[in-house]
Amino acid sequence: MSLLEINHLNVQYITSEEVAHAVNGVSLVLEKGDCLGLVGETGAGKTTTALSIIRLLAEPPAKVINGEILFNGQNLLVLNEKEMRRIRGNEISMIFQDPMTSLNPVIPVGVQIAEVIRQHQRCSQREAMERAGIMLEKVGIRAERASEYPHQFSGGMKQRVVIAIALACEPKLLLADEPTTALDVTIQAQVIKMMVELRKQYDMTVVFITHDLGVVAEICNKVSIMYAGEIVEYGSLHDIFKNAGHPYTKGLFGSLPSGGKAKERLEPIKGLTPNPVDLPSGCKFHPRCPNAVAECREASPAPFEVSSGHVIRCRLSK
Repeated sequence: MSLLEINHLNVQYITSEEVAHAVNGVSLVLEKGDCLGLVGETGAGKTTTALSIIRLLAEPPAKVINGEILFNGQNLLVLNEKEMRRIRGNEISMIFQDPMTSLNPVIPVGVQIAEVIRQHQRCSQREAMERAGIMLEKVGIRAERASEYPHQFSGGMKQRVVIAIALACEPKLLLADEPTTALDVTIQAQVIKMMVELRKQYDMTVVFITHDLGVVAEICNKVSIMYAGEIVEYGSLHDIFKNAGHPYTKGLFGSLPSGGKAKERLEPIKGLTPNPVDLPSGCKFHPRCPNAVAECREASPAPFEVSSGHVIRCRLSK
C-alpha cells in the first residue's frame, strides 16, 4: 500500500464575484521513502495541493470540490477536525514558505517546539523542553538558544527552527513548501544538505515544493511538473531530466543557465501563466506552447504513459 495517494483532486476558491480553479484533477502516488519534487511557476497550485493534504485550506473561500487523499489507506478528506489534529504535526508535518511569519514572535523558540511534542506525545513540560533542545541541535542550533525569541535569529536560523518544529514528532510525511526560497545561496545549500541528512535519518517521505530544478536534482527521486492546477508531466528524476517530453517542462529547462555548455541567450517561456479564474480551453498550456495545433485548443489531453512511470499530459508526446 502506498503511503500517499491523491486521486482526481479538485480545489476551487469561491467568492461572490468569481471562482478560481486552483487544482484541477491532480493525481499522485508516493511510496514510503520517496522524495517528490513538485515544480511549477507561481500560481500553478503547488501550495494549494500541499495545504489540501494537511487540511489547512482556508474554508471558505477554498473548497475541495471532489477527489480523495489517501494516507496509509485512510481518506483524509472525510476526517473531522479532531481526528485530523491527531495526524497533523504528528504523522504529517509541513514546513511553510516564510519562516518570518511561521513563528510566534513573543514565544521562545524552544517552547514552540515543545508545544508540538506535548500536543501529540505524553510527556512533561520538562521532557518536552529537553527534546526541543535535542531537535535544535539536530538542525545545527545550540540547545541553550531554546530560550531565545525568533527576532534573535537570522533568516537561515529561523528556517532551521521551523524545520525542527516540523520534525519534532518524527512524521512519516513532510510537506516542504519552498523552504529555501527566502535564503541566500550559501545558507540555502546548508539547509538542503541538512534536509537530505534528516530525511535519511528519519526515513521520511517528502513532498518538496520549489521553483528550482537544481534543488530538485539534489534532493528528489521523483518529479511532478505542475501547470495551471494540473500535473502535466510526472516521472523519475532521470525521466524528467533526461527525457522531458512536455513542452512546458522543456521550456523550464530552456530558461535555466547551463553550467556544462555555454548559451548565447536563455530562452524564457513566452507569455504569462493563465488566470485561474479564466483558464484557457483545451490544453491549458496551448497559448504559450510553440508546438500548439488546433486540436490543443479544443480538448484537454488525457495523461499518457510514454514509458513505465513516466506520464505526460500532451497529445504531441504520444
